[in-house]
Amino acid sequence: MKASYSLLLLLFLGNLSYGQQELSLSQAIETGLQNNYQIRISEARADIANNNNDWAVAGRFPTINLTLNSNNSYRDLSNPGSVLRTSNTINTGLTPGVEASWTIFNGYRVRYSKEQLETQEQISGGNIKIAVENSIQNVIQAYYNALVQQEQLDVVQEVLELSRDRVEYQELRKEFGQASTFDILQTQDAYLNDSTTYVLQANTFRTAIRNLNLAMGVDGLNTTYRLTDTLTYDVADYQLEDLQQQMLASNNQLQNQFINRELAALNTRIQEASLYPTVQVRSGVTYDVSLSAGEQQFSFETEPRELPQVAAKTLNGFINFSASYPIFDAGVRRKRIENAQTEELIAQHNISDLQRTLNTQLANTLATFNTQKRLVEVTTALVDNARRNLEIAEERFRGGLINSFDYRTIQVSYINASQQRLTALFNLKNTETELVRLIGGLVR
Repeated sequence: MKASYSLLLLLFLGNLSYGQQELSLSQAIETGLQNNYQIRISEARADIANNNNDWAVAGRFPTINLTLNSNNSYRDLSNPGSVLRTSNTINTGLTPGVEASWTIFNGYRVRYSKEQLETQEQISGGNIKIAVENSIQNVIQAYYNALVQQEQLDVVQEVLELSRDRVEYQELRKEFGQASTFDILQTQDAYLNDSTTYVLQANTFRTAIRNLNLAMGVDGLNTTYRLTDTLTYDVADYQLEDLQQQMLASNNQLQNQFINRELAALNTRIQEASLYPTVQVRSGVTYDVSLSAGEQQFSFETEPRELPQVAAKTLNGFINFSASYPIFDAGVRRKRIENAQTEELIAQHNISDLQRTLNTQLANTLATFNTQKRLVEVTTALVDNARRNLEIAEERFRGGLINSFDYRTIQVSYINASQQRLTALFNLKNTETELVRLIGGLVR
């Protein structure tokens, strides 16, 4: 019986420890940043915005086109009253050329368009920061959750080993006639219950590891690790006023809203540019080559004669200026300007609403953080008491001063106290991560 219990425990431990590799929190974050598809998508969009941020896209430079036109015609003339009585000709020709068009003034639309492209590039950079921020937060939460489950598994394993020792102790007592079958059954029942708890906790730990692999973007979800970081109570004291200042200056969501407001203002200026005239210059060169063939007859001729094939060549060049100013469009331009100004107002409302929401989130998160700090302190003292109580209970149980029921109750209290402390630490770490995210500290 002793060998079977020991073998069962070794099988549990062997299944969890085989093939593990070390993984720290910083390594997990680095892996998550490398594999996160949302970051890659944001970076690709940033590349597009960077590529578009060019004076040529804004319309500053002229456009030059090569042209080639084919000119073909057929003419059949019959006029007995004219000197030229009949004419039957086919004309064919090609007109290659170069044309350039340049808008030299359109109400500063080009300048505003360039500023708009620069601002869109800034938004793309802000979106990358938000994607990185979300990835880091997800990895941190998944890592600490796996760490909590791992440490809880260690607690259950510790209790399981104590239960196994109790079984062996009671069996030894039975050999000397100091323990009954009922005592043996009670310790075996406790051991089997702890074994069940261990199996369930091991499965919970494996699930947490799979979730960690998912957060890191690892394809092998069943890859196991030995987590090297620890859940330590090492937190700073935060002041709400300081956090609010940092949040207003560095929160990535808020910064993106500020940029969106700038975009709305630029869009208003672009719409206002339609109130100014547009001045363009067009220039170009064409070279026309045409060839005519056919026959014709004059009144003084008895038979028509064929025309000689002669190539006509013409070189044309031009440079022209044009200016236009719409004097009536039924108020369309004014409506577009008014709509753009309304969009500016909406952007400002979004900023005000987000600031109010963030301030509330920050205050609530800080209050929760301070409460959880206190909970960690209380549950840590509770675990210390439970552990000391368990040690004393073990001595008293071996001395016959308490029965197996009382001992089992103390064991369960120790498990519960450890679980409460680990949960408090996990919540504290998550809340601190959220605080750092709100003030823009996850991504610098």
